[in-house]
Amino acid sequence: MTKMMFGPAFSEDGILFRLWAPLHERVAVRIEDAAPRPMQATEDGWHRCMVADAGAGTRYRFVLPDGLEVPDPASRFQPQDVHGPSEVVDLSSYRWNSSEWTGRPWEEMVIYELHVGCFTAQGTFRAAIDRLDHLHELGVTALQIMPVSDFPGRYNWGYDGVLPYAPDSSYGRPEDLMALVDAAHERGISVFLDLVYNHFGPDGNYIPSYAPLFTDHHKTPWGHGINYDGEGSEMIREFVIENALYWITEFRLDGLRFDAVHAIKDDSKEHLLHALARRIRAAAGDRHVHLLVENEENDSELLQRDGSGAVRLFTAQWNDDLHHVLHIAATGETFGYYADYAGDADKLGRALAEGFVFQGEHMPYRGGSRGRPSGHLPPTAFVSFIQNHDQIGNRALGDRIMAASPADAVKAVISIYLLAPEVPMLFMGEEWAAGEPFPFFCDFDEDLNDKVRKGRREELSRLPGFDADELLDPTAPSTFAAAKLDWSKCASSERLEFYRRLLDLRHQRIVPLLKGAGGGNAAHRSDGATFAVDWTLAGDRRLHLDANLGSEAVRPPKRCGQGETIFCLGSGDGGQLAPWTVIWRISKDESLA
Repeated sequence: MTKMMFGPAFSEDGILFRLWAPLHERVAVRIEDAAPRPMQATEDGWHRCMVADAGAGTRYRFVLPDGLEVPDPASRFQPQDVHGPSEVVDLSSYRWNSSEWTGRPWEEMVIYELHVGCFTAQGTFRAAIDRLDHLHELGVTALQIMPVSDFPGRYNWGYDGVLPYAPDSSYGRPEDLMALVDAAHERGISVFLDLVYNHFGPDGNYIPSYAPLFTDHHKTPWGHGINYDGEGSEMIREFVIENALYWITEFRLDGLRFDAVHAIKDDSKEHLLHALARRIRAAAGDRHVHLLVENEENDSELLQRDGSGAVRLFTAQWNDDLHHVLHIAATGETFGYYADYAGDADKLGRALAEGFVFQGEHMPYRGGSRGRPSGHLPPTAFVSFIQNHDQIGNRALGDRIMAASPADAVKAVISIYLLAPEVPMLFMGEEWAAGEPFPFFCDFDEDLNDKVRKGRREELSRLPGFDADELLDPTAPSTFAAAKLDWSKCASSERLEFYRRLLDLRHQRIVPLLKGAGGGNAAHRSDGATFAVDWTLAGDRRLHLDANLGSEAVRPPKRCGQGETIFCLGSGDGGQLAPWTVIWRISKDESLA
């Protein structure tokens, strides 16, 4: 039988159906439309039933004592959405073409975030395969797929999932996701998946009706916290950890991104995040598997390296701080939290050199301190971006303001973040300056839809770009349709060649300097709109950045040992940096010779 504890298990005797339902003494399983079959209960809360005539394709539900019929919480596929029956899926039947793939080192990553439903007109796993050659030619080495766990309705960002083992049927079958991963690997592209372990969606989560999923000891923005440390938490923890292992082992994913880990509350001796990292790395063996976090608290402890520079827990964090300073430089927006990053080029230099801008200092927008020291970490402990789903979608109109900002300013920040030692991440369509918005969208029943419409306006009113008079209706089909990429505009884009050139330069000149590079070896200086950053990287090489992110020519900060210029946007002649100038140089560190 499968080593997984949750979900249907294949054996020579048929299918073993199992449900951990400690809140009930009796549970039955309904196979197709037949009468319910009693399950055998054990003292540890499990209910099991072997069905000889079941197999791949069999649909089933569990029946609770009050007659409520629920899907398997570890369902592998929900052909009729979250309220319908679960389907037995034989994942071992998929034949991999890239069976020798072991992944790519983290330093080689150029990440591309995408939403499966909006990436193509069809919005499916299979359709995404047709665009992989484009990404390969662009220089992308990793896909970052937004959450796919089964959610209610026809469309959703993915953060309202309720069945974490089942890819949403609107995108295709589990085998179709396997085919996408397989095709990516054949092209040398890694695949990461976004997972949500801080809450469950508001519709279709039946687990509380038979198991202690939630606890009132912890509060989150979504209500009671998930029970990771109270009575019965051992099995809740195992359900989540096994889910992460499921994606890594069964689907051969190369990495996972964990959403809003600051909202995962756990007072156990070993925090869930530590257990997740430990178990995943043990299961991965010699494969290159990378673990990413989104962490509003900027807790650098999760990103620590050991004495040899190896990752202890998590590989990297999405760095909102760097996004904010680059966004302000290109767009001029200083609304909401952007105000705390405005008017100080030193903050841009600090984000590039040290990771976090706020490393324990008071942040006015939050009304308290934020972050921990991060300058000792290698630059590859941070993922940088100028667009992502949150920074676009949490605007009132979901507009891509970067696409409409002055071209010189945008090209300047692009040439900074794509060549910096941090690991860059593009958002789908960014490479050709796609203008399609990416607003928040979901599809619940009318009561929940109304709450979402009101909640978005009330809860997000302080966010940048959320001061528009007319907000898009997040529940309208037209909102979802507007977010789909128009690939016909890609071929005519001048921006595309700019991205290709920069990413080729990154792979040729920057990536070789990142392998084995340590932390604490960067310095930054600023003067008005200009700033300079120097990194000591691998091979006794120093990487230098001089930039003027302003509209007037200025003198650059003083420095020595300029080195070889590998990229220049604008002009640094005559002892001045022209407006929107970015210059990258490489030199040998004579002090280490």
